[in-house]
Amino acid sequence: MINEGTVESASSLEKTARRLTDDIQSMSNYRALYNEIQRLVASSVVNKDDFKNSLVAALKDNGLETEIRNTVFHWARSRGSLHSRSVSHIQAADLSYLKKTQIQWERRIQKSLNSTCSELNIPLARVRSTADRDELAEKWNELSTYDIDLSQYRPLYAPKDFLDVLFSIRDPSFKKQLDELNWDFSHIQISVKTLAQLRRMYLELSQGLPLLGINPDMPATEGFPNLEAERTHIGEKVLNSNHAPIAQEFLKRGSPRALRGRIWSLVLGSVIKDNDIEYYEELKNMVLQYDIVIDKLIVMDVQLTARNDDQYFVFEDVLYKTMLCFSRDSEILAPVTTDRSAGSQVIHAVLQGKPATLENTLVFPPSGVIPFHGFTMYATPFCYLYDDPCAMYYTFRAFYLRYWFRLHTVSSHEQGIVALCLLFERLLQCHEPQLWAHFKNIHIQPIKIVFKWLMRGFSGHLPPEQLLYLWDLILGYDSLEIIPLLAVTILSFRKENLLQVNTQQNVEAVLADLSSLKVMPLLQLALLKE
Repeated sequence: MINEGTVESASSLEKTARRLTDDIQSMSNYRALYNEIQRLVASSVVNKDDFKNSLVAALKDNGLETEIRNTVFHWARSRGSLHSRSVSHIQAADLSYLKKTQIQWERRIQKSLNSTCSELNIPLARVRSTADRDELAEKWNELSTYDIDLSQYRPLYAPKDFLDVLFSIRDPSFKKQLDELNWDFSHIQISVKTLAQLRRMYLELSQGLPLLGINPDMPATEGFPNLEAERTHIGEKVLNSNHAPIAQEFLKRGSPRALRGRIWSLVLGSVIKDNDIEYYEELKNMVLQYDIVIDKLIVMDVQLTARNDDQYFVFEDVLYKTMLCFSRDSEILAPVTTDRSAGSQVIHAVLQGKPATLENTLVFPPSGVIPFHGFTMYATPFCYLYDDPCAMYYTFRAFYLRYWFRLHTVSSHEQGIVALCLLFERLLQCHEPQLWAHFKNIHIQPIKIVFKWLMRGFSGHLPPEQLLYLWDLILGYDSLEIIPLLAVTILSFRKENLLQVNTQQNVEAVLADLSSLKVMPLLQLALLKE
């Protein structure tokens, strides 16, 4: 007799299969994959008398089985949150006030943008003049030579402004004096991990396994001269297998520099196909055709950040291309605005000099993302991974859609910036109580010191090589929780110096230079069993 559980399970499986079938048809690689399979079915290698077995064998031989598996892997990742975890009583709390905060914040940003346009008497969007379009096209590969007057512009907001928004959050059920500022985020009822749970999650680190980024000359197995050589050999095998889940596992112990770009693309499903190249060209043409006010903010941000950074100034031109194309990419809009943590507020702009009809109205910016001061730094490290701007663009975009947008969005998501701030505070309070008490005594909120690290994922604060090891771990474990953990670890590492200073300026001075830090040893030290 079939029990109810079996029937339910079968029904659930059927629903998932149906949803998978429907969703895959809207994925960017579907058409190419479908055509390849059709071609295979029509070929002589598939025997109609033994259709199923011969097709499965042919799919394996042609690498299409792996392609299908990777497609399902990316679908599964896109469906769920970064971590499915059991819902505890604390997560059952009403956190809708966080979404309201995000909606209000988005409106504030949009109001600020509209005010800028009004003050400067410029439209949100306009069709470029022929002369401007031709000049931009001519200088596309050297956009640093494209002259724009930015003297009247300023960033719409900076991480500090966003932190003020987070500090203003009020849980309606939390009793507090109206004029009393939040000292920390303890009143927000989001469940975050303990250090013990993080140790169980980051097993490769907590078990003291050999990792890249600690000592490249560390002895290796199987006759390899060192760990770097061994990891490179294994990494090549992983790439040859073309299996995204295996590539993700590989990243947990760090990637060799030479393979990192390809490994990341495989994990994120951002390996470029012909249709991606065509779409990238469309984005470029959109930049050439339309002048939007966001362009000025992007150019200004690149100039204020990457251009002034010794590690990234050489990538100025490719960053302009990347960020300008990003602003025109309407494929970013849906994931960002439909995510449960988003406020879904968008601006609709009518092209200057055009009738206010539907075809002349566009979502502004098309990506739905309004950049802030430092936004470019989400993209800068990718410059080290790819020579091809198109390949760089798609991996940066995939990384942003998976992780980075959560760092500048107010949400109840367990990987959102609020949860990461809360995790930082809990870890610091529990495991560095002396530091926590010291900050309290000198009236400095610890989160104020590290927020710029958290919001940027440490980009621009760590040397590129160390940063990329950190981002290997984000991808490998599919989690941003490593960022607040590293922030706590750095404070712990500089503890003696921090305890000797009592002003915010001096605290920041102690933590200003992170260039000597090695990420992997620090994290391993923090996670090793006590």
